[in-house]
Amino acid sequence: MLALGGESERAFRLTSASQDGQRSRTDEETIISILANRSAAQRLEIKQAYFEKYDDDILNYKEAYLQVHERDLEADIEDDTSGEVRNLLVSLLQADRDEAYEVDEALAEQDATSLIEAGEGRFGTDESTFTYILTHRNYLQLQATFKIYETLSGTDILDAIDSEATGTLKDCYVTLVRCAKNPQLYFARRLNAAMKGAGTDEETLIRIIVGRSEVDLETIKDMYLEKYDVTLKDALSSECGGDFKRLLIEILH
Repeated sequence: MLALGGESERAFRLTSASQDGQRSRTDEETIISILANRSAAQRLEIKQAYFEKYDDDILNYKEAYLQVHERDLEADIEDDTSGEVRNLLVSLLQADRDEAYEVDEALAEQDATSLIEAGEGRFGTDESTFTYILTHRNYLQLQATFKIYETLSGTDILDAIDSEATGTLKDCYVTLVRCAKNPQLYFARRLNAAMKGAGTDEETLIRIIVGRSEVDLETIKDMYLEKYDVTLKDALSSECGGDFKRLLIEILH
């Protein structure tokens, strides 16, 4: 797997997560972590931020997936998922997220109100409203929406999602919200989770460290140290071994 690079490597991992017959169920967590994080990823450097191009990335992944596996990624996801999870993943594949670097405060208030009415303000949950807003608004816009949501409802958006959604769909929403709020902190948490408990999730470590090595790995390392009070290098050294450890530590440098 490490012989693959860039889009082809991610296409391989997408097929591993969605290919029919190879798993008892589709690994939506892997799919959502790959697709969600291709959008306007924020990098914190000396109080500044920059954003990756979302539409081009998604189109590149779809093309690479087709070239490597001679199958359509969207069709595979539609075959192996269902309900609102399928709608959310397909929406991400459409690459329709707004890429502007501007915030429309009126729209943020409108979206915050819509989210309240779709969740806390009614019996049951209108998942389609959550899916549309979380997959179409740019990250700065979502950050403004989440702040207004908390002001209007008195509830953090993550707490609201915990109450309103369940299962894989909740995991997807939480991933999108955390990425919108602070992508590098999200990745730091995923790395820590991959090394906790018995055994090590090597695929997650490879996916994040290799995938973010030319994007925002330095900031992820800073976030890891800030949150867990240990360097990512030291954490990898204590949890991994052999050539695998040496490879990841080399990439960290």
